[in-house]
Amino acid sequence: MEHGRWGFDEASALAFAEGALGGAVSPEVHALIAEAGSLRAQPAAALALLERARAAAPRHPVPLIALYRFHFYGHRLAQARAVGEDALAVARMALGAEFGDQPPADEAVRHDPAVRFYLFTLKGLAYLNLRLGAFDEAQYLLGALRRLDPQDHVGGALLAQVLARHLQGDAALAQDLPPEYPLRGWSTAP
Repeated sequence: MEHGRWGFDEASALAFAEGALGGAVSPEVHALIAEAGSLRAQPAAALALLERARAAAPRHPVPLIALYRFHFYGHRLAQARAVGEDALAVARMALGAEFGDQPPADEAVRHDPAVRFYLFTLKGLAYLNLRLGAFDEAQYLLGALRRLDPQDHVGGALLAQVLARHLQGDAALAQDLPPEYPLRGWSTAP
């Protein structure tokens, strides 16, 4: 079996790329996710359906995204983080062992679905770790994001600024941000 640029065979790589955009999911998996969405008042039943969808397509990002959202919007941040870590591992596998040795090309950061999925997953995990008080882990993830996305296409710099202010003990986090606060782009902050 020939392996493509992401370390999967070509069919799996194409499915991942389409999946990172929300396509190429089997009708069975799509139906399970849709049914789970209709059961918002029954979280246990919805979770069971989402877990079945994930089991049916373990390397596909769509069930992972659905499960992540289920936990995130249900304010189960530790569970959302666990799903995010699984999503990061799936994206890493899709991108291949050498991904990250060098920052990806700017074009890949802006347009490659697997690269963008990986970077947004890093950002999401950094956010969750901030919310959960795991500041060292958040700092590590933001450092990786900064190295892989030096142009800040996915907007991780704002989280780095929030973390830097927290680590400095700045009580102004809840106040309006001053005009010099960077909305985009990495600064000298960690």
